[in-house]
Amino acid sequence: MKIGELSKLTGVSIRSLRYYEEQGILSPMRLENGYRVYHDLAVEQVNTIKFYLNLGLTIEQISGFLNCVLKNKEAFCEEILPIYEEKLEELDQQIELLTMIRSNLVERMTAIKNERIPPTGDGN
Repeated sequence: MKIGELSKLTGVSIRSLRYYEEQGILSPMRLENGYRVYHDLAVEQVNTIKFYLNLGLTIEQISGFLNCVLKNKEAFCEEILPIYEEKLEELDQQIELLTMIRSNLVERMTAIKNERIPPTGDGN
């Protein structure tokens, strides 16, 4: 199949497919005229790449285990667990930072609202 068809079947832009090729995680054959031709298994491969991108992994991380995952189950790919652990630690740090930022915003909003409330009492 040609790149346009692969794009339609997977919902991935032609530009992204070319990028995957540049990064070495998708390898089409080339016709004499230079056109890319993809094997039917490329659909599964691209969908697998999409899955891992949606987990927040980078192309570089994915390239480290993609071949193993395409041939085996994740559980049999030793490379994947350390990457998951690293990503989870990164997410925990981001959550901690976002929680702190949220707390600071709530504190500032409360202070602003409290300043806007006119003092009660008649002062006599």
